[in-house]
Amino acid sequence: MGAQALLDRVAIVTGASQGLGEGIVKAIAREGANTVLFSRDLCKLRRNEEYIRNLGQKAISFKVDITDASQVDQAVQEVLKQFGKIDILVNNAGIYPSIPFLKISDEIRDSVIDTNFKGMWNCTKSVLQSMIENKYGKIINISSVTGPMVSLKGMTIYSASKGAVSGFTKSLALEVAEYGINANAVCPGFFDTPGVRKMVDYSIYESEDKFITELQKSIPLGRLGALDDIGNIVVFLASEYSSYITGTEIVIDGGNIIQELKNSK
Repeated sequence: MGAQALLDRVAIVTGASQGLGEGIVKAIAREGANTVLFSRDLCKLRRNEEYIRNLGQKAISFKVDITDASQVDQAVQEVLKQFGKIDILVNNAGIYPSIPFLKISDEIRDSVIDTNFKGMWNCTKSVLQSMIENKYGKIINISSVTGPMVSLKGMTIYSASKGAVSGFTKSLALEVAEYGINANAVCPGFFDTPGVRKMVDYSIYESEDKFITELQKSIPLGRLGALDDIGNIVVFLASEYSSYITGTEIVIDGGNIIQELKNSK
């Protein structure tokens, strides 16, 4: 993109300790953003915070349970106190247990909804007034192809939560457009993250390596998504390169969901 696309922007990323969140915070920091990292695991955040500071950018970590609106509000107020603004919110935090529908307890159901939907709701609500006052903002919700577009056995509650993210993103985009705020969603497929690798537990394969090899074969581009892939699309949506895009869902899955018959020759 040439010059740093997010120079001097202030970005909050939830679920910033590992996986997709790690790829996102590193990418936006490389593009000049000062980055605020939210997670329940403060120790893991410190590693990514150090990476960002080594780039010459400011980084602050907060131990935040996004399902607790009061914790979110407290952290957001501290960010505003230190930086004076919040330009970008990336709602990335999420959990995805794979459990047959009849075996999903009410506690598991509620934990998925609380994290994947209510957590996004809490963070958005907390930063939005500041964005409205500044007449600028980029809200990026990390959704999934699972739920809004396709699904898998055992993913009913996850699919339901991500379907809710889709509806939320579209409606929010309409409400905030007049204030110069863009709201979009990113729908990843299979990425090389600890969570995807753990899916071997629910597969027919005995080893993680075999599972990943076969999974890659099923994807048209022949590989899992890399952390830079998710980082790059978030940078695009957080920058002025996407100023005329709002209320949309961008699929990033190596072409996986467009196949009628997988592994065909």
